[in-house]
Amino acid sequence: MSEPFMGRDDSLDTMEGWPEPGTPVRLVVKTWAGLDEHLGIALPGAGPGLVTVKLANGYNLSFPESYVESFEVVESVPQPEAEEEPEPVPQDESLPLVHLIHTGGTIASKVDYSTGAVTARFEPSELLDAVPELRSIARIRAVKLGNMWSDDIRPRHWNRMLRATEEAFAEGAVGVVITHGTDTLHLTAAAMSYGWSGGGGRPPGRIALTGSQRSPDRGSSDAAENLISAVHWAAHGPSPTGYRDSAVVVVHASSSDGLCAVLPGCACRKYHSSRRDAFKAINQEPLAHIELGADGPSISMSELDPHDARPEAISPAMFDEEVRIAQFLSDGHLHSEMVNSAIESGYDALLFHGTGLGHLPISDPQGDSPENTKLRLLIEDYCSSGGVAVVVAQTVHGPVHLDVYSKGRDQQSIGMIGNGSLCPPGSALVKLHFLLSGGADRDAVAEAWDSDLLGENPPVTRS
Repeated sequence: MSEPFMGRDDSLDTMEGWPEPGTPVRLVVKTWAGLDEHLGIALPGAGPGLVTVKLANGYNLSFPESYVESFEVVESVPQPEAEEEPEPVPQDESLPLVHLIHTGGTIASKVDYSTGAVTARFEPSELLDAVPELRSIARIRAVKLGNMWSDDIRPRHWNRMLRATEEAFAEGAVGVVITHGTDTLHLTAAAMSYGWSGGGGRPPGRIALTGSQRSPDRGSSDAAENLISAVHWAAHGPSPTGYRDSAVVVVHASSSDGLCAVLPGCACRKYHSSRRDAFKAINQEPLAHIELGADGPSISMSELDPHDARPEAISPAMFDEEVRIAQFLSDGHLHSEMVNSAIESGYDALLFHGTGLGHLPISDPQGDSPENTKLRLLIEDYCSSGGVAVVVAQTVHGPVHLDVYSKGRDQQSIGMIGNGSLCPPGSALVKLHFLLSGGADRDAVAEAWDSDLLGENPPVTRS
C-alpha cells in the first residue's frame, strides 16, 4: 500500500499523484460536517480542478481538489451484491400462449450502475415482473435468443428469429412477440415478413415486434405500453392473411401514452432518433391502433382493402447468410471507384439510394464532370454482364419513378431496376436479400421488384 498523499500542487491541472483511471482508492475529503471517507475507483476528473471517483453503487462523486484532505491507493473496493435470480411468475393456463422472444435492446435494458450506462441485460422473466398487466392478457413463455443492441444484428440473427417463431407455433403458440432494439427493428420486421410470406404464404400465427425508445427503469419509458400492446395483438389480434400483416411493428402512435400503432412490418421505418413515436408506416396507413384504457387494451382496425388469407406456410424461408449487398448514397460524393470496389470484391448486388424520384449522378451536361460519365459506364457494363443494380428513393416516402425525367429513362436503359417501387429503403434491402437468397438472377429480381409480394408495393398507392 502506498503512503497517503497530503495536500496538492496548485500549479498542476490535475492533482499530483492521482492514480490512473481504474485504480481502487480511499479518498478523504473535507466537508462542513468534518472529514468524510469514500472508497471507489479513480476516474478522470469530471471537470477542471475536480477529483472524481466511482463508488461501489455505481454513482460518481466529484470534489474540488481543494476539498481533498488525503487519498491512498488500496487493493480493492467493495463490489455491489449480485442480483438474485427472479422466481417464476404464476400464469393463467386458460389464456392463449404467446412466446416472448427476447433479443435485447432498450426495451429489455436497465441502467448498469457499475458504469452509469444503459445496458442490455434485462432477463426475459423480469419483464413479467415489471409489467404485471401481461398476466391477464396471455400465458407467456419467455425465450432468450440473446442480449444484443439492434445495430449488431445481421441476417444470421434474422434466421434465428425465424426458427424461433417456427418453434413457437409448433409448440402451440397463437402468437409471437419479438422484443428488439429500435434502431433496426424495421429491418427485422421486414425479414420476418419476407421469410414467412415472400413466397406467397402466411405464418401460422401472429408475429409482433416491439421495442422502446427509453429503458423500462425510466419514468418516461414507453416500454410497458408497447409490450402490453404487442402481447395483446399476438394473443387476440386478427389472424394474419399474409398480406401486410405477416409481421407487424407495435409502438407508440404519438409522443403521449395511451395509444399504440400497429404498422405493417414490410413497410415501416424508424424516422426519429429519440421520440417515443419514432416509427411510421411508409406509403400506406397503419393496420390498426391499440388503445390502452382502464378496462385494458382494445384493438381498432383501420379501414383498408380486405385481402383473402393466403395458404399457411409450413415453414419460413431462410436468408442466405453469405449474400452481401453494397449500398451507396447518391450525391456529389458518389464515385465509380467506390462502386467498382464492391464489384471487384464480389458483392452480390448493388443498392443505390437515389435522389428525388430515384436518380444517380450519371450525366455530364456541362462537360465538367467526367466522373459522372465513368459511373454511368461502370453501371452499364455491370448490368449488361448480369449484375443486379437496384435504386430506391432516399426520400423514403413516395415511389421510385424513372419515367418522368430523361435521367431516369437513361438509368432504365443501362439496366437499373427499381422503377415503380414503393418499398422504403430498409424493406427494399431485405426484399433484395430475400430474392437473392432464393437464387434469383437479374431478370428474376427485376420481375419480382415490380411485383407486390406481400404488401410492400400496394397498387392503389403507386402514383
